[in-house]
Amino acid sequence: MTDPDDNERMAQLEARINKLKGNDTPKPHQEEHYSQAHLAWRMVIELVAGLAIGFGMGFGLDSLFGTLPVFLVIFTLLGFVAGIKTMMRSAKEIQQADDAPDGAEDKRVKDGD
Repeated sequence: MTDPDDNERMAQLEARINKLKGNDTPKPHQEEHYSQAHLAWRMVIELVAGLAIGFGMGFGLDSLFGTLPVFLVIFTLLGFVAGIKTMMRSAKEIQQADDAPDGAEDKRVKDGD
């Protein structure tokens, strides 16, 4: 039979082990900062979304009015410009978050463009 003091000592030892193990556990993925691949994909998606929206609007207007692909070309170019502008705004936001001192990373860029 085990002594009650031994059980208490064993419980304390397990508590200390669990406490030390808790310090070495890896952080969940959500708590980590964006990796470079995530940032690159974000910018690619922003550009493609701008192109797709411009293409869709131009194609829709051309279909509606029965014109040559005039609106398609114009709105695709406008979508490209909008995608580039959005990418640049995101890059500026990321740059300011990296340059900001600790604790100020939650600030968002207020751009009047």
